[in-house]
Amino acid sequence: MDGTRELPKPLDLSHHYSRVTKNRNASSVKGFYKYFRIPGIGNLAGGLPNNKYFPFDTLEGAAALPDRFPKTPNKPVDPSTGDRASSAVAASQVVVPKTSTNTDILRKIDLKSALQYGTSQGYPPLYSFLRQFTRENVHPNVPYADGPEIILSCGNTDGFSKTIEALSNVWDAGYDSVGDREGILVEEFCYMGATQTAKPRGLNIVPVAIDDEGMKATGIGGLEDVLKHWDDSKGKRPHLMYTVTIGQNPTSGVLSVERRKEIYALCSRYDIVIIEDDPYWYLQYPSANPSSVTTGRDPASSNGMASSPSSKTPKSSGYPFLDSLVPSYLSVDTEGRVVRLDTFSKTVAPGCRLGWITAQPALCERFLRITESSTQQPSGFVQSMIAEMIMGPQNRHGRGGGKDDLGWQTDGWVRWLEGLRGNYERRMQTMCHILESGKQLVKTGRRRSMTDEWSVVDTVPMFDFVWPLGGMFMWIRLNFESHPLWKKTSPEKLSRGLWIHLTTPKYLILVCPGSLFAPTDEIREERSFRYFRICFAAADEEEIAPMSHRFVEGCKSFWAKKSLDDIDEDMAEDVEARLLSLHMC
Repeated sequence: MDGTRELPKPLDLSHHYSRVTKNRNASSVKGFYKYFRIPGIGNLAGGLPNNKYFPFDTLEGAAALPDRFPKTPNKPVDPSTGDRASSAVAASQVVVPKTSTNTDILRKIDLKSALQYGTSQGYPPLYSFLRQFTRENVHPNVPYADGPEIILSCGNTDGFSKTIEALSNVWDAGYDSVGDREGILVEEFCYMGATQTAKPRGLNIVPVAIDDEGMKATGIGGLEDVLKHWDDSKGKRPHLMYTVTIGQNPTSGVLSVERRKEIYALCSRYDIVIIEDDPYWYLQYPSANPSSVTTGRDPASSNGMASSPSSKTPKSSGYPFLDSLVPSYLSVDTEGRVVRLDTFSKTVAPGCRLGWITAQPALCERFLRITESSTQQPSGFVQSMIAEMIMGPQNRHGRGGGKDDLGWQTDGWVRWLEGLRGNYERRMQTMCHILESGKQLVKTGRRRSMTDEWSVVDTVPMFDFVWPLGGMFMWIRLNFESHPLWKKTSPEKLSRGLWIHLTTPKYLILVCPGSLFAPTDEIREERSFRYFRICFAAADEEEIAPMSHRFVEGCKSFWAKKSLDDIDEDMAEDVEARLLSLHMC
């Protein structure tokens, strides 16, 4: 690019590779596949089943048009004024043919190739689309030379598992010294699947304090505090960080660009690899509080976007919607120490078990070696259907998504993401309005003075929350100090009692207790009782309001309890048996 400085090359992070990862070599079998594509070659070498014996002649399904769901504005005054036009009923027919005559492997979508053994990077057409979408539209401003590479995964859990396999050694207290124990930094409340993956490897789980945005860079318990005052008797100072920066699970925080810069600088100083798990990136809700987070890679605005060392003006994604979103850690990744995990679980369906990892090329090469000897590649059925739906057929064979059977293309895929954001944002607003109006218990009474008597209205705060700026969750902070039984029993008992009370037939509400997201026993015992996580994504739209009202009424009823016997009666019941009996009805 004219008038720009040369971008730095990503750092060599091979000193963080695990012993097993360092010893991995390229698969000799997979390396042989390049010869199979030579036109006219008489292939007697590969152990491939004959594709004519695959029992599927086509793979077909009715798929939505990209504008099925109305979107919401990127910078709304009133989100209800957004684009309400949609094609709620109309659908297209996606057809993956048995054989395509297209000779370009990056455009050839058929069952003959998709259901055969393939390359571990991913199905070539889908890999090609996602690589271009990632580099040009999602992360157009990665500030290191030649940009990132991608590799497809079987979803973010698989991507995380491969990342920590590549970058950490297994540690066992019965065989290894404490000084050899490696660690991973996490938010003080975090996604339990990550800790459950890391703990069996013996990794030291190290919590970092959070606020409404997410992980704190400074202050007591913040990242700098944890790293600067690390106690070597616990093992090595952590060299990995796991974080969900958009719609943080469970707290729903959205990390600003300025905070990302602060945390990245600390990670650079202490040589930490950032694993950014971002399944909710497209689900950012400016209507929750438009001024609370600096978004900003909008080229027309200088607010917040990390400046690339190569350019004064950030490059646009080509789409106002994508430009409006808070960008990834990759946007400040001058050293190539960010591994980002993306997934189709929240944008298509969890059952796809399909996603992709974005990182510097050398790291992706190591992930490729792991994939070759483990999952090999995601399901060919899923990859081919998504490729056909988005990319469309490249000749007369097959049918893609979209009105003309030509595929959604990038425009359609982005419009689909906008519609998803719109639907989830409206759900969020419905639930937040109801809980906001019901979070205080109103008590009325009468008081008498020497000369008069008057009515008195008192409000008792039962719970509070911050409107989520992203994701699928609300993080409810319970104010048990206001409960009549606060001084007569333990807070843990009150929390458990409320959870059970909400599941009783009158309310029939199931919420997630905060203890499930505590990464350490200390956090679980000290403060997890104060929190419930509520998901506004899964329930049917028409059920969001009634369920929200039942949650509020259940809390009010619980705060009316003045006898421990009432709580003990609920807790004595076999709750699991009762709930399972409802499932059997």
